[in-house]
Amino acid sequence: MKSIRAFAPATVANVCCGFDILGFAVDNPGDEVRLTLRDDDLVQVISIEGDGGKLPREAEKNTASVAVLSFLKSIGSKQGVDIELKKNLPLGSGMGSSAASGAAALVAINELLGNPLTREQLVPHAMEAERIACGSAHADNVAPSLLGGFVLVRNYHPLDIIKIEATESLYCSLIHPHLELKTEDSRKVLRHSVSLKDVVTQTGNIAGLMLGLTKPDYALIGRSLNDVIAEPTRSAFIPGFDTMRSMVIDSGALGFGISGSGPTVFALSETLAKAQAVARTVQIEFEKRQLKADVFVSKVNPLGAYVINE
Repeated sequence: MKSIRAFAPATVANVCCGFDILGFAVDNPGDEVRLTLRDDDLVQVISIEGDGGKLPREAEKNTASVAVLSFLKSIGSKQGVDIELKKNLPLGSGMGSSAASGAAALVAINELLGNPLTREQLVPHAMEAERIACGSAHADNVAPSLLGGFVLVRNYHPLDIIKIEATESLYCSLIHPHLELKTEDSRKVLRHSVSLKDVVTQTGNIAGLMLGLTKPDYALIGRSLNDVIAEPTRSAFIPGFDTMRSMVIDSGALGFGISGSGPTVFALSETLAKAQAVARTVQIEFEKRQLKADVFVSKVNPLGAYVINE
């Protein structure tokens, strides 16, 4: 086998209270790649579709190729590869766009070379791609994109990633307003220090969310989906956020928050019908503010990235 296609899903990072340590995967949208082995040691991005010409083609700057280069170096391989990238995720959306490209490329190259690494062992290489994309090698997007489901990054040094066996009956509504918000800008507004009171509240919410997911206890999940550290400042970038949050919670959704660094927002619900209704409610609120918004509704994805059988 010399050529292969792979898909990696969008992800919701932070999940309200879990700044930089929590994330989960959804079914769609996601990025696709095709990797073709070469007869030399050159790694190159030969085409990108769907980025509007914004993404770099240089192998040392594109997240898909950076992930592949890191992978090849770790296994001592000089195998060359051509990378074709299809971007279905909007850039700067808060849905893990850069993570999905890296994850898909890693699953593909790992399969082409006989799967020398486990999914967990692929995560650090996807993190290197994130470092190129936004200056920080965080794992809360790449880990769920690779592993699926809810993922807790318990520690970064050393890296300790735990997949949470959460109920598959949770539905996610993703609403992406047509705004571009760079992760670097969202990080700049974060406070450099937080009060002891906020730390206690946040850790209680994280612990509550973990217990709620594993029981499952939907009421506990709902009470725990509250962020007192990052969201209060980041929400200023999203027109109507507080109004939308109140409407969504009042309508019976479990929780509402910013997906990653925004501007996409998300809600978790117990049923597909509720998730669809919530998504439409938020979409209408964005439209009232002269913002078009794309809507994606799916179950939480338990599998993550995969090879596309052709």
